[in-house]
Amino acid sequence: MTASTGRRVLIIVENLPVPFDRRVWSEATTLVKAGYEVSVICPKGKGYTSSYEVLDGVHIYRHSLPLDAEGALGYALEYSAALFWEFLLSLKVAWQRGFDAIHACNPPDTIFLIGGFYRLFGKKFLFDHHDINPELYEAKFGRRDFGWKLMVWLERLSFRIANLSIATNESYRDIAITRGGMDPDKVHIVRSGPNLDRVREVEPDPKWRNGRRFVVGYVGVIGKQEGLDLLLESIGHLVNARGRQDIQFVICGGGPELEAIKVETAALGLNDYVTYTGRCPDEMLFSALSTADVCVNPDRPTAMNDKSTMNKIMEYMALGKPIVQYDLREGRFSARDASLYAKCTDPADFGDKIAELLDDPERRAAMGAIGRERVRNELAWSHEAPKLLAAYDALFKSPRKGRKVETPYAEVDPAARGAQD
Repeated sequence: MTASTGRRVLIIVENLPVPFDRRVWSEATTLVKAGYEVSVICPKGKGYTSSYEVLDGVHIYRHSLPLDAEGALGYALEYSAALFWEFLLSLKVAWQRGFDAIHACNPPDTIFLIGGFYRLFGKKFLFDHHDINPELYEAKFGRRDFGWKLMVWLERLSFRIANLSIATNESYRDIAITRGGMDPDKVHIVRSGPNLDRVREVEPDPKWRNGRRFVVGYVGVIGKQEGLDLLLESIGHLVNARGRQDIQFVICGGGPELEAIKVETAALGLNDYVTYTGRCPDEMLFSALSTADVCVNPDRPTAMNDKSTMNKIMEYMALGKPIVQYDLREGRFSARDASLYAKCTDPADFGDKIAELLDDPERRAAMGAIGRERVRNELAWSHEAPKLLAAYDALFKSPRKGRKVETPYAEVDPAARGAQD
């Protein structure tokens, strides 16, 4: 049993409930196993409605949100309500359990207000940079107006208030240093590697094929920047231009654009070729993905998607699935030879590359093996957990004896860094 460090951590996340947020859950349980006392404040969500519970040693405090935001006003209302409940619950945690550090997971970039308040009382503040919100704003609304400038300002304040920040990749680290003004020594890279205890292959289920020969899988949020409309164009190209009626597409996930995408699917006459599961439990998700012959990432080429590491890519690779995606910087860094890269933005080329892989089983198997080995040997959470603990050692300036403290660049060798640049 791990000896207690005597350190207490409060993680605040607004985007998703815990443990549904897989990165946050991996971080929380890693800290618990290392001897930290961990509390989490997060929103309630489907399947996670308890106001308080303890799971795997993590004390979880959940709050309600008044709405699922759409538009700038909706986001302002949602984030203001979340900040109110997060602050109230932080007082409750401070009274009941106490904490020595706040670990803030964006979006949004407003939790620094709570972190800054507690810094006045000697608490540490760690900013876990999950999303680049100025780029996300531009991807959602297509403009750089006052709202975009506000996102830049809030992001800068988050970095300025933080004692230390965590970046999910090299691109985010560059932003923390250049746009955020952080000391490079205070920016640690901790990638969102899949936890192989969770991501697992299961027996393929023929129901996903819907009587067809092949299955193409997708998992992720159904939003504007995720490119599901582009994927529908690719499906239309395969069905109508190439006469491929032997492919079933399975779309796993929910989000604000799900109903609109379903309407578009029907309007294009593609209902028979696309199965939507909505947000689904792990057993259903991994059943669908284990059955898939190819998996896809149709993320729209934007600055946000170009610089972000997508969890779906890692999960596809962990399951040994070959991938088709658009040629984006971080997507290529993650997948390398486990993926084919379509021209940006060419849905016909994307569809052609799907067909190319489906018609070449030996190539599919070889690419899948490359991805699986890359995850197991380099990218799985087991390789990232020591880097999280090294960041906490730096935060508290107390490296543990007998364990090497990783540098921020420990996971990237020179050749890999060149491939990313």
